[in-house]
Amino acid sequence: MIIHIDMDAFYASVEVRDNPALRGKPVVVGGSPQGRGVVSAASYEARTFGIHSAMSAAQAVRLCPQAIFIRPRMEHYVALSRQIREIFFRFTPLVEPLSLDEAFLDVAGSRQLFGPAAEIARQIKKTIRDELDLTASAGVAPNKFVAKVASDLEKPDGLVVVPDGTVQEFMDPLSIRRVWGIGPQTETRFQSLGVSTVRGIRQLPMDVLKRSFGIHAGHFWRLSRGIDSRPVVTEREARSISHETTFSHDIAEADALHGWLQELTEQVTMRMRRLQIKGRTLQIKVRFSNFRTITRSTSFSEYTFETRQCVRAARRLLDRVLEDEAQPVRLLGAGLSNLNMDAPVQRTLFDEAERQRQSRIDETCDAVKQKFGNAAVRSAAALSHNIRSRRTVVPEDRYDEQVDG
Repeated sequence: MIIHIDMDAFYASVEVRDNPALRGKPVVVGGSPQGRGVVSAASYEARTFGIHSAMSAAQAVRLCPQAIFIRPRMEHYVALSRQIREIFFRFTPLVEPLSLDEAFLDVAGSRQLFGPAAEIARQIKKTIRDELDLTASAGVAPNKFVAKVASDLEKPDGLVVVPDGTVQEFMDPLSIRRVWGIGPQTETRFQSLGVSTVRGIRQLPMDVLKRSFGIHAGHFWRLSRGIDSRPVVTEREARSISHETTFSHDIAEADALHGWLQELTEQVTMRMRRLQIKGRTLQIKVRFSNFRTITRSTSFSEYTFETRQCVRAARRLLDRVLEDEAQPVRLLGAGLSNLNMDAPVQRTLFDEAERQRQSRIDETCDAVKQKFGNAAVRSAAALSHNIRSRRTVVPEDRYDEQVDG
């Protein structure tokens, strides 16, 4: 059985826990409503006004003028996330983090020690509450998709168990919006077919699904039946690691963009070294002011997590993108994929001394940042353009730190 644990309004709950005067009030964690701030998390009191994560802060304040806006404290949330993850590892080594505040756990091998999966979920929830004074919701099911759906049904502090053999009964009455990949536009197309529940999707003939949804037909067919064969993938088996940021205002200056890209790439490589994972493919993501989004990648001859090598490659990719597009940039991201934690290093007589020197530089910078924070070591470009270390990420099928939902 699979357990999906999802912390309840994680960032907002942490702020309320740390400042009890906020209890019962509409709390929004995110950027400033005076700029392009985005909601990272909203307390359940704020959600009653329609505020949700990824909404613009300006819209949030229109919905709830009395909302209390708090700037995110990412390092604090990351530290708490590590404590939560340590609790998970007490019950199973098979933990797949999805973000700072949620994870899948495969507990099939833990039942002899801790009991049935539902009991393990209860113990995890209780441990988180007792040790961290935070609440989590859990879904228990035969696979990842159904477990994630279940964990969201009775928030906050929920526990929904879907026993093996009851998946179809559980899924059938749910709204089609519970199916991954069905957003407002796809929902409208299903409604034009007279479908509003998962049962309705399941009852559609495959030829109708193919005609209406093309290559996505098989995806909807499987999920409407609660079919999901994906295993729990541990952190060290992640597909890619990346960081991105949306700017408070569009940036047209190439030097400033280079500074931001270096900051993002440094964050990625530092995290790779912490996990002892190397990557062979570096990619960047650029979203312009007209929302046109471009991704570019390059592959190295060997696996690496060396900062200087990755920064140089990222800058070359960005230069090529900027040559072809004159629009200011709204979002910038960098990441490494094609990962390997056991990658051999091809050594040569002439570059070994330089490689060791760069390794010592990276290790020293990592140690200083670990002790004093990311701002303790900054590049000249970051200082000259007043670049602050910050992280937002995209929700994809890989291990990224994401905004709290």
